[in-house]
Formats: sequence, structure tokens, C-alpha cells
Amino acid sequence: MIRIPRLLAVLATGFALSAAQAEEKVLNLYSARHYQTDEALYSNFTKQTGIAINRIEAKEDELLERLRNEGASSPADVFITVDAARLAKADELGLFAPLKSPLLESRIPAHLRGENWFSFSTRARVIVYNKADVKPADVQNYEDLALPALRGKVCSRSGSHPYNLSLLSSIIARRGESDAEAWARGVVANFARSPKGGDTDQIKAVAAGECGVTISNSYYVARLMRSEKPEDRKVIEAVGVVWPNQKLHGAHINISGGGMLKTAPHKEAARKFLEYLVSDQAQIYFADGNNEWPVVKSVQVKNPALQTLGSFKADMLPVTDLAKNAALAQKVYDRAGWK
Repeated sequence: MIRIPRLLAVLATGFALSAAQAEEKVLNLYSARHYQTDEALYSNFTKQTGIAINRIEAKEDELLERLRNEGASSPADVFITVDAARLAKADELGLFAPLKSPLLESRIPAHLRGENWFSFSTRARVIVYNKADVKPADVQNYEDLALPALRGKVCSRSGSHPYNLSLLSSIIARRGESDAEAWARGVVANFARSPKGGDTDQIKAVAAGECGVTISNSYYVARLMRSEKPEDRKVIEAVGVVWPNQKLHGAHINISGGGMLKTAPHKEAARKFLEYLVSDQAQIYFADGNNEWPVVKSVQVKNPALQTLGSFKADMLPVTDLAKNAALAQKVYDRAGWK
């Protein structure tokens, strides 16, 4: 006859093993990435590991508020989003858990990592100009957009959008608050219209001649280049693209990234997922699926649009600096009248 204490010990061991096995079979992901192409990224992870992904997608602020409200009882294991400032905000709220991973640290360059979060893809902020109205030689740098020669020719999305906040944050880091504000005021003086719409809207406005030049994230340009719609092809035919500041510090880049949450119930699955995102296969998904650049430099990109855009010099400013200056960037935009 098995004694009761021994039986309880056996049962406890069995329950512990079952719990550990269950932990490795599910991952709860909160994602602010809204790209349909990510479906292949996630399904491939499940195929490789057997870990099912339960995903909740929403805007960044909504997910952060949800995580705050859920507290220690949150089911979420990983939070991913775009923009360094958003990731830093989550970290400041104490949401991310420290994760020591030699694989992540070796695959992701130091300037693309936070203390508790990691970048998995990059996108550049490029200058797009109307071929019939603006000479590429006149828009080689972000600084050129503030010159009087472009009066009435610049269009832009809102200054409060993270993409523009990130760009101004980099200018503050490079040149200081005073010069950054002078630049913002110069660009505002050159507006062809009040800021509205997204990056694709700006590119289409440039192609239509509503304005002569704009700034856009590179993947919006690549998306139009890969489109089979006749109207999109006409847009691309009408515009040119400049990699800014190539003779200086390089084109501004921002990132997409994420981290393991401090209250994650499936920490091992979270680690596996984050490490999977820097695998060659996952990095290629970022490039082919959403026209972003891999953070792992050894990965070969075969995306035809990215190949057409060509190689460029990227700004090596640490993405954590972008986060540090985000609040100040908003104040500078407000003072400059960049609504």
C-alpha cells in the first residue's frame, strides 16, 4: 500500500510537470502591430514549437491601459508595438521583466535594444518629392525641408504622431532643443496645407502635386511600389525618394519591438517567442511581409521593393535616446505650431 504522504508527493510532482508542459504550449500576445502579413510570422512559430498564440490586437494606449488595469492577474506574456518611445513608456510603467538572453544580445545591435525590451525590425524616415516640381539635390537632408526655397511645398502628418515625434527626438539629440525648434518652425512655414492623414496620404498628395515634398516611413513607399493597382503605380512613377543626411549621420530610423511582461504566466514560452523573432526565418518575414529591415545584419533581404530603394547609411543613434526626448519633442512641435 502506498503511504498517503508519498502519494501526495507523486501527485504534486505530476501536477507540476503538467503545469510546466501546459506553460510551454500557449503564449498570450498583446500586439499593437496591425499588419496582416504578421499572420505567417505567428503561424510559423506555432508550427515550429507547438506553442499556440492567443493574440489581442489594439492601439498602444488601449493595450497599456488594459495591462495597468489587469495588474498581476494579466494573462499577457509579451507586448509588442512600433516606436521606441512607446516601448520605453511601457518599461517606465514597470511592465517589462528583465530578460537575459545571449541569443537576443548577440543578434540585436546594442543601439537597437532597451534595458528590458528589444527591436525586431527597423524602418527609415525618407524624403519623398514630386519629380516634376522639386529637384532631389534640394532635399538631401531633413534640414532642407525648413529652407525658404520650399515655401508652400511641404505636407506632413500630425506633429503628435509617434513617427514625427521620433524624428524630432533624434534632431534634439543631435543638435539640441533650440536648433530643433528652429527647424520645426521652418518646416511649418513651408506647409502647403495643414497636417492631416497618414504617410500614404502624404505620398499621394506629393504625386498629385498638392505639395512638392514630404517625409514618410520607408515601408509605405515600398508597399506602393509592390502594389498591382494602376493608381498606386502612377503614384510611384510621379515621385522620387531620397535617403536623408547621407553625408552626415545618416537617415533616421525607428523600430518595431517588444518584451516579456513582468507578470507573464508563460515566461518560457515568452522567451522562446522573442528569440524566435530574431531567427533568420522570422527576420525575413519582417522584410518580405511588411517591407521592414531586419535588425540581424547577416539576414539577406530579397524584397524587390527594398532592393530597388537600395542601401543607405542609417543613423546609429541609440533608440533609447528617441524615447528620452519624446515628451520634449511634443512641446517643441506645439510651440512651432506643428499641429
